[in-house]
Amino acid sequence: MIYPNAKSWLEAPQKRVLVFAMSGLGKTHISHILRGSGDWFHYSVDYRIGTRYMGELIADNAKREAMKVPFLRDLLLSDSIYIGSNITFDNLNPVSTYLGKPGDPSKGGLPFAEYTRRQAEFAAAERASLLDTGHFIDRAQVLYGYPHFICDTGGSICEWVDPDDPEDPIMSALAERTLIVWIEGSEAHTEELVRRFDKAPKPMAYQPEFLAKAWADYLAETALNEAEVDPDTFIRWTYARALAHRQPRYAAMAKRWGLTLPAHDLAQVTSEAGFVSLIASALDTRSDS
Repeated sequence: MIYPNAKSWLEAPQKRVLVFAMSGLGKTHISHILRGSGDWFHYSVDYRIGTRYMGELIADNAKREAMKVPFLRDLLLSDSIYIGSNITFDNLNPVSTYLGKPGDPSKGGLPFAEYTRRQAEFAAAERASLLDTGHFIDRAQVLYGYPHFICDTGGSICEWVDPDDPEDPIMSALAERTLIVWIEGSEAHTEELVRRFDKAPKPMAYQPEFLAKAWADYLAETALNEAEVDPDTFIRWTYARALAHRQPRYAAMAKRWGLTLPAHDLAQVTSEAGFVSLIASALDTRSDS
């Protein structure tokens, strides 16, 4: 790790951190706190995906839908209106809306082939955005003068890396420039995430092998064909399985490449100083183990 102990971390003139976890466990919350201090550059991987790598795909999808409406079609063809996505750090809905959900088209579902095609586009975009981290570390310091840097990753980072490979290209590049930190949720957090997702299911990105098996298992279990699948019901059914699939991958990434912070402890942090102290304590604990 680039900070092998608490002393090296506390004395470092440039503190560079990458946080990963399931959505809802505090990645963006702590990033906002650090950014608000004025000394930290906040690099959002999901924002980078939606602007640099998938912006045109998202906008074209919206235009495709607009072209189905005669009134909007005429305005688009005459260049009288402009359609684009308004992605912000706090509103990444255009990305998830583009990903979509598979199933019954009358309920907003996509054909499974189209769904997996979009999943592949997202996977390529996330890999590239993760590998852009080093570029933004340099850019933040040289261009804007930020001494410190936090990379706020998507929950699907574990889908595109091999946590058991010490030479994994993405993890190697990230660990060379940042302190890798897993925000680990408790069983209570998991129950809350499932409850929250059940109330408002949102599209997710999945490892292709995991998704193919989940889809096949769901069709077999329900005896439905593709066009009969309720999109929300399928992704609710898949969510708990995705949590179970990701948890050991997250743990292996933290064990090999970085630190683990309990989500409960991170939730108590209200300032930059509190975060720096929490990281120092975790480094001490790891050094002693």
